[in-house]
Amino acid sequence: MKEIKRDFYLNQLIKKDGNGQIKVITGIRRCGKSYLLRKLFYKYLLKNNDKNHIIYIPLDIKENEPLLDGNKFLDYVKSLIKDDKKYYLLIDEIQKMEDFVPVLNTFLYEDNIEVYVTGSNSKFLSSDVITEFRGRGDEIHVYPLSFSEYMSAFDGDKYEGYEQYSIYGGLPYILSFETNNERSDYLKKLFEETYIKDIIERNNITNKEELNELLNIISSSIGSLTNPYNLQNTFKSKKNIVLSDKTISKYLDYFEDAFLINKAERYDVKGKKYINSPYKYYFEDLGLRNARLNFRQIDKGHIMENIIYNELLRRGYNVDVGVVEINQSNEKGTRLKPQYEVDFVCNQGSKRIYIQSAYEIYNSEKEEQERKSLNNIGDSFKKIIITGDVSKPRIDDKGIITMGIYYFLLNEDSLDLN
Repeated sequence: MKEIKRDFYLNQLIKKDGNGQIKVITGIRRCGKSYLLRKLFYKYLLKNNDKNHIIYIPLDIKENEPLLDGNKFLDYVKSLIKDDKKYYLLIDEIQKMEDFVPVLNTFLYEDNIEVYVTGSNSKFLSSDVITEFRGRGDEIHVYPLSFSEYMSAFDGDKYEGYEQYSIYGGLPYILSFETNNERSDYLKKLFEETYIKDIIERNNITNKEELNELLNIISSSIGSLTNPYNLQNTFKSKKNIVLSDKTISKYLDYFEDAFLINKAERYDVKGKKYINSPYKYYFEDLGLRNARLNFRQIDKGHIMENIIYNELLRRGYNVDVGVVEINQSNEKGTRLKPQYEVDFVCNQGSKRIYIQSAYEIYNSEKEEQERKSLNNIGDSFKKIIITGDVSKPRIDDKGIITMGIYYFLLNEDSLDLN
């Protein structure tokens, strides 16, 4: 398999060198965190540093079990520090250490040690962890392969690559398989033996059937509005199972903590406020989502929407689902307030972009439908429609940009067009 380019994350690690903080690399299991740290970043460091000043410690291998004791770990690292020159301490799977925060905080007092760590689960990722690093923890979240990263190692053209990517997702190891059976078997086993098992054990879950059923429902409804109350009714009416909305909410939090899914909240564009409910859920890796459904529901429109959402997150946008309310009257003069959806409201600092995902625009009526919400927003921020074809960007007389999915995904600056 070709070396996968992950320059987007590698450059982040490089830029954060010397910032006086602990660099915390997070992400779903098997997304390539260890590969980034052990192979790509280590290789970069070797070009400019003595090998003896780069300390790599994977805590998930048998021979390093004694180092799971914090005191022994500190003694071991200190024994390797021989001078005042800069050392790089790279620690893989830090969550294996029971009480790792005070251990890592110890290195904050050392001027010549740069610390980079990886971790996978919610114990490591709880919102308190960065705070516990005394304000000196810097998180780099790694996603499964973007389509551009995927194509850097894919042996084929972009059309074949996108077809495979949309079905089997972007977990890096997928690229090592030659057949679809191998890919699907890998994903199904990984889901059951790693992700589900991890969630159940970590959270002491006893209602395994309900948890699995909820995961099936969420997998079937990516890009659809829902909330715990609606899901409670679904369980009762279709499954004849009584499961409270509070329990459902808790289970959804577990899925988010494990990085299986992400929640997009609803935002009233004109009212400039969040709507508490409902939400949309998207999978961080579509291969896992499709494996969960035994590759039965491959809706190309919703799949593309999920791919766009993930790419926007990777590029550093905060992404919401937009609602545009329009004041109008019917033939009888009755005032109406129909609501139209904007698939994604993307914010990055003072920058905002509105995006519609439209896999097919097969006639003028469909085109007008996709444009209606954008045309009624009423502000001057950039508005983009992404289609499922190979078209290059074009702009209409109202300033709306239309571009194909391949252009959007394969050009890092595709959203910077004017």
